[in-house]
Amino acid sequence: MQAWGRPVGDANGVHADGNVPVPIVLVDTDEGITGVGLGAHAHLDAVFPAIEGEDPRAVTALYDRMVRRTFKAGHAGAVFGAIGALDTALWDIKAQAAGEPLWRLLGGRDRRIPAYASGLDIALTDAELIAVHQEYAARGLRAAKLKGGLDIGRDRRRLELVREVLTEAGQGARPALMLDVNESWTRKQAVRHVGKLERALDLVWIEEPVRRWDAEGLAAVGRGIRASVATGENLTGLEQYRPLLAAGAVDIVQAAAVWGVTHFLRVSALAHAHDLPVSPIGTTPVGLLHAAASVPNHLVSELQDLQPPLGVSVDLTVEDGAFVLGDAPGLGITLDAGAIATPAPRSEGTPDVRPERAGLRLH
Repeated sequence: MQAWGRPVGDANGVHADGNVPVPIVLVDTDEGITGVGLGAHAHLDAVFPAIEGEDPRAVTALYDRMVRRTFKAGHAGAVFGAIGALDTALWDIKAQAAGEPLWRLLGGRDRRIPAYASGLDIALTDAELIAVHQEYAARGLRAAKLKGGLDIGRDRRRLELVREVLTEAGQGARPALMLDVNESWTRKQAVRHVGKLERALDLVWIEEPVRRWDAEGLAAVGRGIRASVATGENLTGLEQYRPLLAAGAVDIVQAAAVWGVTHFLRVSALAHAHDLPVSPIGTTPVGLLHAAASVPNHLVSELQDLQPPLGVSVDLTVEDGAFVLGDAPGLGITLDAGAIATPAPRSEGTPDVRPERAGLRLH
């Protein structure tokens, strides 16, 4: 459980109590090494036979075995989450067996991964928003992404408040600001709303301004604004990225931690072939942080909660605006079974359930 201690959410809904389930999968080996994968893993029983009894060091081959096992029904959505969780656990095992942190095993040189603040903050008051970003600023963060999309006037005011916090912390240096509207606008709304913001603010990117699969719409938004268009966290497989890249619809290529390390590495290579940067997304994106250290086009990674989930310890720190990865073998994750609570059931009103009339607004 990720216990934020405050409401968290986006344009689609809010976890009012701030308690967000964090599924964990453990993969054991006959050599006594256990790998950890974080993220939803529905249909795990259907995917696991692809790796059962196999040498876990053959990670990329096993990843493809899992994908092939879902060939008929397709590997999108929840099934892709199961593949990603198992894949992350296999990379953890492989690096532990080698006695190295994953970032070094993958060929990384720099253990520092630049970060930006992302507080899932749409439900916060102005005072709460300022206080949260003062905490981020104290860790050296000078970039922030706010959740918005429901009230453009409120979005502008909140962005300006955060700009003030980060500017003061940076002794006058201009911070980087981003806005994530979680697919809540139409194409025309996106161009109109971002245009209003850009008369007062310098946005680095607008995230998921329209639906994730709308390549033509994302490209149209990109042509109509100055800010970059970021998307990709909900895309599951390279075949879903290809239409967007072909249409010139994305400027910042994102990938979610829940889809696994191999997926991120392949997305990064595809983006690099198009001269585009990549940016990992996730509440606890430790697997992708290790992978990000090894790719040439990593831009910046999302930092959500400053604390890990309950019962989870990770060998990394946040200093001077960056994740700093440690030297523990594998992902550096240790678990306290006694502290891991049973997740609460999901309900209506959370960010995981799209509102019935999302995006259907006159203003």
